[in-house]
Amino acid sequence: MLNVGAITEGFVLDHIQAGTSLSLYHDLKLDQLDCCVAIIKNARSNKMGKKDILKVECDIDTLNLDVLGFIDHNITVNIIKGEKIVEKRELKLPKEIKNIIKCKNPRCITSTEQELDQIFLLTDAKNQTYRCKYCEEKYKGHKRVR
Repeated sequence: MLNVGAITEGFVLDHIQAGTSLSLYHDLKLDQLDCCVAIIKNARSNKMGKKDILKVECDIDTLNLDVLGFIDHNITVNIIKGEKIVEKRELKLPKEIKNIIKCKNPRCITSTEQELDQIFLLTDAKNQTYRCKYCEEKYKGHKRVR
């Protein structure tokens, strides 16, 4: 039996698709924070079969919920204070994402004007479709901006 200690103050990301927690760790830039992080991979789950969990001991404000919602809006965010869950936040697809993904259209203005922010707008929530704000190119892959 694996035993990971309780955190005093921070957040727990639950119901992460199995095997994706390490890439999520980097996408959320948790590797740049000076805080305690526990990554639990392939934990048993009644709901999902297997899942990953991230336990992070730092202020919830360090977490970019838009990035998290874009990556996987089915993740559960549990906010911890005094070693107890005080709030659960539901994620949703953000209406706009900035500098998370990059437009692949070579004719897009962001290809020549490097200082422009990479902005994508949610154009179809049902199909989770994002399009470039400048050229309306549809986002098709997982090429993220680092």
